[in-house]
Amino acid sequence: MELIETVEQWAWIGWLVLILVFLVIEMLTLDFTFLMLSIGGLAGLMTDLLGAPIWLQVIIAAAVAAILVLVLRPPLLRRLRRGEDPTPSNVDALIGLRGTVVSSVGAHAGQVKLANGDIWTARTESGDLDPGTPVRVSRIDGATAVVRSDSPTPLPPASEDPLA
Repeated sequence: MELIETVEQWAWIGWLVLILVFLVIEMLTLDFTFLMLSIGGLAGLMTDLLGAPIWLQVIIAAAVAAILVLVLRPPLLRRLRRGEDPTPSNVDALIGLRGTVVSSVGAHAGQVKLANGDIWTARTESGDLDPGTPVRVSRIDGATAVVRSDSPTPLPPASEDPLA
């Protein structure tokens, strides 16, 4: 019984520590989840200062945090991300980019020149591609572009006999 009284007497310190921990985590994540949890902790602190029992403080803190996470967090995230540039960058910008085979590309080696002017080490997942073949980047595997032919149908080989 004495332990419960001690916990209730010093609960405000626990709430302050919890609020500060949640705020520090929020500063590192910037996702608004821990901000909502810290506001819930603030509600728990207020109920403690009003003299509510510890079980009621926890219930109120949890309810306030849950309501804020479900109701307030989504519109805040939408507003925060409204100004983001939707253009893919870095490796994501290379996916789907067209290019031309510079040196024969096979399952293990080759080079392609992409539409952005970069020359990449490349390989194919199936077949070999000759120089001059148009390609499209399927994915990036480390520092290697995995490409596929961008020709709708392969061209027939040129005939040496002009009459044939």
